[in-house]
Amino acid sequence: MPMPLEHIRVVDLSRLAPGPFCTMVLADLGADVIKVAEPGEAARRGPGAPDVNPLDRNKRSLALDLKQEAARRAFYRLVDTSDVVVEGFRPGVAARLGVDYETLSGRNLRLVYCSISGYGQDGPYRDLPGHDINYISVAGALGIIGRPGAPPTIPLNILADYAGGGLMAATAIMAALLAREKMGRGQFIDLAMTEGT
Repeated sequence: MPMPLEHIRVVDLSRLAPGPFCTMVLADLGADVIKVAEPGEAARRGPGAPDVNPLDRNKRSLALDLKQEAARRAFYRLVDTSDVVVEGFRPGVAARLGVDYETLSGRNLRLVYCSISGYGQDGPYRDLPGHDINYISVAGALGIIGRPGAPPTIPLNILADYAGGGLMAATAIMAALLAREKMGRGQFIDLAMTEGT
């Protein structure tokens, strides 16, 4: 039986949890996901880390140093024949590397580009560092977890990364792919984990 996304190619520039979780969901639905990693990325996970990231299941991988012109040219050729790009850089980093939506959509008008960040690409919090606990706190989710009258209970899993980020991104990407069939062009998705939470 055919998978729903089997003719969709996704280029995954993300790291940590939200982006890889998003692209794992897309891969599980049949998308051809190509993870673009920095050379030596696996070695930087640290001692005791598993050799294989479970969020990389059903994905192919490619090592490219996007700070190098030759690597960017190879990346552009890959994007020319892709449907989706997912990235989780800090706001402004993709533009500095030359892999932002404006640059890539100029090459591929049908490209759906999803940028996942803690607080979004603009606004007063865009440059603030953060982790899951920050995002669920700002979103108000932490305040409703736990017993009445007791301090908030820190969840045992990363809610903003998986639900507010990865799952919301996968849903938004699928909606954008459907919209592309009607409009003939892709779009930019600014996915803020705080808003998703």
